[in-house]
Amino acid sequence: MTEVKICGLRTAEAARTAARIGADYAGFVFAPSKRQVTAAEARALIAAMRESGEGTKAVGVFVNLERETLVRIMAEAPLQVVQLHGQETPELCRWVKETFPGVRVWKASPIASGDSQRADLQDAVKLRLDRYAGVIDALLIDTHDPVYGGGSGKTFAWEVIPAYLAWCRQHGIPLLAAGGLTPDNVGELAGRYAVDGVDVSSGVETDGMKDLDKMRSFVERVRRIV
Repeated sequence: MTEVKICGLRTAEAARTAARIGADYAGFVFAPSKRQVTAAEARALIAAMRESGEGTKAVGVFVNLERETLVRIMAEAPLQVVQLHGQETPELCRWVKETFPGVRVWKASPIASGDSQRADLQDAVKLRLDRYAGVIDALLIDTHDPVYGGGSGKTFAWEVIPAYLAWCRQHGIPLLAAGGLTPDNVGELAGRYAVDGVDVSSGVETDGMKDLDKMRSFVERVRRIV
């Protein structure tokens, strides 16, 4: 089954809805962003989410994470996944896993506009990612954003997905895809490329706020995929 992550939650209503509609993961952004939350806000949102069920896991999203920052946030907000969207090293990924046993580490890999044209894409993926083998629990591919690291709301060339999927299969970890996904296009991506998970933020928003009907529609479209 393709898993669903709804990212950038900022209200208790949206957090409760994410759990109620069966999202597998709820993302809380700690990096500079219009969706950024504090540790205290995340704690309250996670508590609200738990009111609607225990099945949705809390994901903290960071860009160029500093160790002291994560220690402080984890003391307040019970995150189950740490998603790293910057230039974090394999050593930092390993430190997260060793310091917070049971917490999963996801590493984001940005997809540049020219990647789909590379004849050596498979080799480039290996060169970029092999050093993370064994120290991350999932890989997330997202459209490159030079400012925020991700969350641009823009799609990338989906033709690159098989190269990343092959790397993930080789190392026994899931592949998640983000970048410009909406209820209208997520079924095509997940159905065509068999990714293990999809990640959405702006695609389920209206006027910059989470749209509860769009959230439901997104999850429903994914669940229809056989």
